[in-house]
Amino acid sequence: MDKVSFLDAFGKLDLKSDLVEQFENTIVERMVYSEKNSFLRVYLYNDELISKSYIISLEKELGRKVFSHKQIQVKIHEKYKLSDQYTPQNWFDIYEESINLELKQYDQVLQTLFRQGSPAFNDEGVLVVKIPDTPIGHSKGTELKEVLERIAGERCGVNLNVEIEFTEPVESRRRKENEIRVQHMIKEITLRNAGPDDAINIRDLVNQEGGSQGELSGAAVPAPEGLPWDDNAVAPAPSKEAEKTTPEVKPADSKPKEASKDSAASKYGAKTLKSFSEGGEKKFKSGKKGGFEFSRTLRKSDNPNLIYNKEFEGEAVKLEDVQDELGEIIVEGQIINIEEKFLEKSGKTIYKFEISDFTDSIKIKMFLSQEFTDEIRPLAKVGDFIKAKGVVAFDSFDRELEMGSVFGIMKGSYSAKKREDLWPRKRVELHCHTKMSDMDGIADAGAVIKQAKNFGHTAVAITDHGALQSFPEANHAIKPDDPFKIIYGLEGYLVNDLKTPVTNSKGQDFDNHYVVFDIETTGFSPVSDKIIEIGAVKIQNGKVTDSFSEFINPEIPIPRKIVKLTDINDSMVMDAPTVDVILPRFVQFCEDCIMVAHNADFDMSFINAKCKEQGIDVDYTYIDTMRISQALFPTQARHNLDALCKTLNLVNEKHHRAVADAEVTGKIFMRFQEMLADKDIHNLDELNEYCKLPKEAIARLHEYHIIILAKNEIGRRNLYKLVSMSNLDYYHRYPKIPKSKIMEYREGLILGTACSNGELYSELIRKAPESEIASIISFYDYLEVQPPGNNIHLIENSHAEDINSMEDLEDAVRTIVKLGEKYNKPVVATSDAHFINPEDGIYRQIILDSKDNDKGPVPLYIRTTEEMLDEFAFLGSNKAEEIVIDNSNLIADMCEKITPVRPDKCPPVIENSEEDLRRICYTKAHEMYGEELPKIVEERLERELNSIIGNGYAVMYIIAQKLVWKSVEDGYLVGSRGSVGSSFAATMSGITEVNPLSPHYYCKKCHYTDFDSEEVKKFAGMAGCDMPDKDCPVCGEKLCKDGFDIPFETFLGFKGDKEPDIDLNFSGEYQSKAHKYTEVIFGYGQTFKAGTIGTLADKTAYGMVKHYFEDRGKSKRPGEINRLVQGCVGVRRTTGQHPGGIVVLPVGEDINSFTAVQHPANDVTTDIVTTHFDYHSIDHNLLKLDILGHDDPT
Repeated sequence: MDKVSFLDAFGKLDLKSDLVEQFENTIVERMVYSEKNSFLRVYLYNDELISKSYIISLEKELGRKVFSHKQIQVKIHEKYKLSDQYTPQNWFDIYEESINLELKQYDQVLQTLFRQGSPAFNDEGVLVVKIPDTPIGHSKGTELKEVLERIAGERCGVNLNVEIEFTEPVESRRRKENEIRVQHMIKEITLRNAGPDDAINIRDLVNQEGGSQGELSGAAVPAPEGLPWDDNAVAPAPSKEAEKTTPEVKPADSKPKEASKDSAASKYGAKTLKSFSEGGEKKFKSGKKGGFEFSRTLRKSDNPNLIYNKEFEGEAVKLEDVQDELGEIIVEGQIINIEEKFLEKSGKTIYKFEISDFTDSIKIKMFLSQEFTDEIRPLAKVGDFIKAKGVVAFDSFDRELEMGSVFGIMKGSYSAKKREDLWPRKRVELHCHTKMSDMDGIADAGAVIKQAKNFGHTAVAITDHGALQSFPEANHAIKPDDPFKIIYGLEGYLVNDLKTPVTNSKGQDFDNHYVVFDIETTGFSPVSDKIIEIGAVKIQNGKVTDSFSEFINPEIPIPRKIVKLTDINDSMVMDAPTVDVILPRFVQFCEDCIMVAHNADFDMSFINAKCKEQGIDVDYTYIDTMRISQALFPTQARHNLDALCKTLNLVNEKHHRAVADAEVTGKIFMRFQEMLADKDIHNLDELNEYCKLPKEAIARLHEYHIIILAKNEIGRRNLYKLVSMSNLDYYHRYPKIPKSKIMEYREGLILGTACSNGELYSELIRKAPESEIASIISFYDYLEVQPPGNNIHLIENSHAEDINSMEDLEDAVRTIVKLGEKYNKPVVATSDAHFINPEDGIYRQIILDSKDNDKGPVPLYIRTTEEMLDEFAFLGSNKAEEIVIDNSNLIADMCEKITPVRPDKCPPVIENSEEDLRRICYTKAHEMYGEELPKIVEERLERELNSIIGNGYAVMYIIAQKLVWKSVEDGYLVGSRGSVGSSFAATMSGITEVNPLSPHYYCKKCHYTDFDSEEVKKFAGMAGCDMPDKDCPVCGEKLCKDGFDIPFETFLGFKGDKEPDIDLNFSGEYQSKAHKYTEVIFGYGQTFKAGTIGTLADKTAYGMVKHYFEDRGKSKRPGEINRLVQGCVGVRRTTGQHPGGIVVLPVGEDINSFTAVQHPANDVTTDIVTTHFDYHSIDHNLLKLDILGHDDPT
């Protein structure tokens, strides 16, 4: 075939966007396809290196897209024609990870030798790989040398010389530890399963040295094997029956059942547990079959691990592999549901266990007699782990694959293995998320606390993303006298609003000389990356007086993404001078000038770093035009050069070329000078003062994660204030917390650097100058590190150029630990836990997938102390214990035990409310019943008023009375609902029209009343309005019929101290006015809408789970989907407001002492402010009014 571009050859296959981007400039030289041998060979050519990971991904994609109907092996042969910038060392630095990946596919022994061989170039430019002086080292060393030189020479055209250096072999510490751990497991298993008579002999055997021990571990006890879903877990101990070597007794004519070679039973049943003790005998009870006695019982053995029928051995099949009728196999998992259905005709019961092994689920179906049904119930319950052997086939009734013809069911191995923290000294988890963590965490706060307590930890910190809404649940999870401590905190979104547009200002006037410049670089790090172009213009008195434009040879290949961004390639810079020639010229060009750049910190960090490398002493004042733009146009979404050109009607034809960007930045700066002069700003100090960013601009700054812990009650209130401000004033995509506000409310707070999205880790990745790193560290109380596996996503992150392997992630941890030592800051290891156990991670993946943010499985579970020490073993045991145990307890001990909600009642105060209520009630009573009140009326009213006033509830009645009277005055009737109708005081104060007295007659004219006549007593317990009409026997007027016979206890309880809940229905069109009127009653800022929290419901979660697996071309059985749904429900999705709930804050109190506040559903366009906590969490503190809307004729 003729050579074609990659896009012409494969552009119609709908390949992943990252693959298209990597291969868009690639040429397909030829393709070879063999249908007979089922392979496709693709030969590619490029003049830029492509990572081997992309080559492997493309092979898989082509196999899936081109040959979806059959299995075809696709192999790509890549070849490169590289520029002369690729020296052997440059090439190796770029391609090392690709070599490692290729060796892993080719020969893992070679890969291990290469990775552990610390490959490095010597002074002669030879790549030296150190290999252990062992027979394997000698046999593989030559092969490794040949492979490396062929990859470099034949594929990449690089003349690489490799030298193998043989060194003394060093025993692997981790391997030795694992061997010791296995021996401990063997001892435990052996001793646990031996009978009392064997215990002493077996202990002696286990403790023998040499061959005996090896023989025991190799033959007598199985090597540790994993669960079907966990390759690292320990296999269960064999049962006592399985340990016996006496073969099972069979009839003489019995033949062993032969398994098909291709059957899953053959595949998965081959491995069995070997026994280590002899003896034992089979016992058979009544009944005969085939000449032998057999048992008519549920269990054919006295093995305590047996649940049903017979014992068996073998390896379980992963349930995700059970996609067809497989015959007889073994499955294992946790019981997630049990179903029973009695069949009238046969008298049998269909008994189903539905189990999950966390890869999929399956039902195990049996037909049992009533006797067996009763016997099996207590043996296996929901949550237990079981192992079953039977035939998997399609059940036509249930219309799904199920296991029937069950041979046996035994207790599962996992049931005995619980995660325990057995380390003598315990760590404390200081970074833990719950279901309230912005669609990111999936654990209930109560479950987190229960797990920490089960581990024996003394405390745990709750640190949800941007929210405090799990605090009340956490508080309810422990009793007041429980010594366990909950540390209340937050993983906030920090923005640095302290940066000014002018750095190193000396108060210069605007009438000065400026150099407006821009640079292009090979990357983001001023330490390790290179400048490839400098462009600049000199400005004086509003005019360009000079220019500077130079390419710089970086002496390394320019990365593909930089070529794509800038259109600068190797050929354009190869003949240019190097930086040691160009930089002094540029420094001379800038002499006595103020520097100006767009996003100036980036450009100046390179200039300052490269000047320092060359020993050039500079002390520049520089101005950032982006910061000026943010101050001048605070509501503008973007402030890059393109956006500003559009705002100011300027043209930049060659964006991302230094000289063109410098010229347009110069025009922008001159325009800004004119605008600032109109605002009477004439020097750089005045500019800094003016450019303190408004709230709108601060909310749009780039955010970093930060951990904020409340040390004490003052810290709790300050934390609530920060959250309130972040939601009300600085919300843009996330609730942002300005650094200036943290400094203002810092008392009682402890600050940690958080995760890889934190300020410290992010700037380390960027390789910020040491002075910046020092400034960042000074802001925090402690530095935080997580297990390297938590940040595995950074390996594929293009912005983290220096993180390409787990070793690089470990190096990042080492760097932070060294910084802690240098700046005397404690370093704390945290799990950054988003779920409790490793297997729970799938729930978080499903939720993140719904937000298009799934980064694959990340081990963000709560670690035990031992697990965490293992994660940081690469630091050495002493340092690992320091950051895992010592320092986590150090921070926890700084925090006092506090409660997140106040315990006291704080009703609002209305002056003279008690006197007013009594006066209003008696005035109305006298209007209805006359000057001398009937005894029943006076006693009921006095009893209620004494209870209401005595318990401090008069103010609630007065509030309701004022709202109702105001609405009626404005022409809108108000209806009451609920138990308020049982309060006669509510009737008399005009809150409700329902009269709770017993049915009675009364006369409006002469005040005659009838409560006691026989005719009236007939209607006791009924409604007075149903009594017959009657005229007044005194004055002849028509009597009023009233009374519903409702006891007062219905409303305020038997002791009259139950807090009243007065629900009022206002007209729909008047409801908002009623809400506003509460501000008139109590004052502005004293009333808030009652907040609510919206969580994932079953139906929504079900859709997420289905979508997750459909996107991956997988299907799961209904039981597994339902299991996963239950793991996702309850996760906070949004916030809202009660339809009529108003929370009233007493005058003189700060709402942040009770709860933070926010806008409902983070809607920054509304002026409605709600409580951050669900209103039920604070209804014991603050009064909530139910001012409901009701659409009816008005």
